[in-house]
Amino acid sequence: MSLILNRRTFLRGAGVACALPFLECMAPEVAAAESTVRPKRICFVYFPNGVGLPPKENKHHQDWSWFPSGEGDQYKLTKSLEALDGFRSDVSILGGLSHPLSREVLGHAAGDTWLTGGDVRGSSYKNRISADQLAARTLGEHTRFPSLSLSTDGGVGYKSRVSTLSFDANGKPVPSEHRQREIFERYFSLGGGATTKERRKSLKKKKKIVDLILDDSRRMKKMLGYKDNQTMDQYMTALSTVEGQVLRNEKWLDVPMEDVDSSNLNLNTDVTIDPESYIRATIDLMVLGFQTDLTRVMTYMIAREDGMGFGENFPNLALGIKKGHHGISHDKAEDHWVEWGRYDAWLTSQFAYLLKRLKETRDQHGPLLESTLVLYGSACSSTHNARNYPLVLAGGHSMGVKHGEYHVFEEKHTPMSNLFVSMLRATGVSVDTFADSTGPLPAIFS
Repeated sequence: MSLILNRRTFLRGAGVACALPFLECMAPEVAAAESTVRPKRICFVYFPNGVGLPPKENKHHQDWSWFPSGEGDQYKLTKSLEALDGFRSDVSILGGLSHPLSREVLGHAAGDTWLTGGDVRGSSYKNRISADQLAARTLGEHTRFPSLSLSTDGGVGYKSRVSTLSFDANGKPVPSEHRQREIFERYFSLGGGATTKERRKSLKKKKKIVDLILDDSRRMKKMLGYKDNQTMDQYMTALSTVEGQVLRNEKWLDVPMEDVDSSNLNLNTDVTIDPESYIRATIDLMVLGFQTDLTRVMTYMIAREDGMGFGENFPNLALGIKKGHHGISHDKAEDHWVEWGRYDAWLTSQFAYLLKRLKETRDQHGPLLESTLVLYGSACSSTHNARNYPLVLAGGHSMGVKHGEYHVFEEKHTPMSNLFVSMLRATGVSVDTFADSTGPLPAIFS
């Protein structure tokens, strides 16, 4: 039996509607529509507190300085970035970029401006719209959700210590979401609103999305060809795996945590947290949102500045380092460069996992990474130095992005906002300027 599906076909169950990945049987309908133009996506991933940069005369410089040695396509990665070695043709490492208005503020406050280039000096706090929210005005016209702002702590935090990367047109913070169950349910709730009465009942019975749509998926699979059946099996398995990890992570995500001074952090918490599983579950949710075209704009704040929130505990919980991330950045012991470098490398491995997932997950045009621009980085080089941001740009080959080199820009001539102008233009957003930009960044963008 020949089946032709609409690109927006859903699998349905009690109180849920599950978007499908691209299937070959959608091709006739897709080929005839304007939406065959390859989707363009943009994603920003942030970590706090800067990176380890041992001085050149220090014995740990060669192994644990975050920035590579050499420039151009002959650069050599240190241990801090070695997880990216298999992605050299997919990434560009950027040095020398920062926001001029943030260079003189205490480094942690610069996190508020990473995507805005705003002015948070003194007491005036004149922040701007963030690059993701500007992108959402254009890219959001095509999707169920204009954008998704994700973090480890949720909400907005407070001035100079935000827990979101996104800011609206008035420079006001857009609340981020950290509850993975809420993200997952938002994807699949009917109408995209609050959880329906039927779904609430099924949640109480611990029924997973896959259980609810199983009958509908079996009915559909009887009419699909061999390759589409394989795609559906892989998709359903991925759904089940992601939701299973979400359920496991809920044991600690629901534990409230107030903002506290980092010196009072309890690193021997009794709450069982697996940072890698949590971060990778969030990444899997992000890839799922891109794969089903629920959104084309995402931000993810892995942790907050200055020892705030759950992320401060990650070095201890993931690597057994008996200090928090912010604590490591202020340590004066000789071997703290090794601890900091090990944690930098751990963070890099999470980013590499995102690249791997985007590269192995496909839509009708090919791997998602080909049509997704991803920026990974921080608003400090060292913990209080808001200059020379550590940045990695990835993906976007189909948008004319040229990768494979380490670029070092002159701070005096190239503000970070030039990068945003080029990223926005590459994704189809018509902009001449952004914040304090002086032009595009032609070294990477054709």
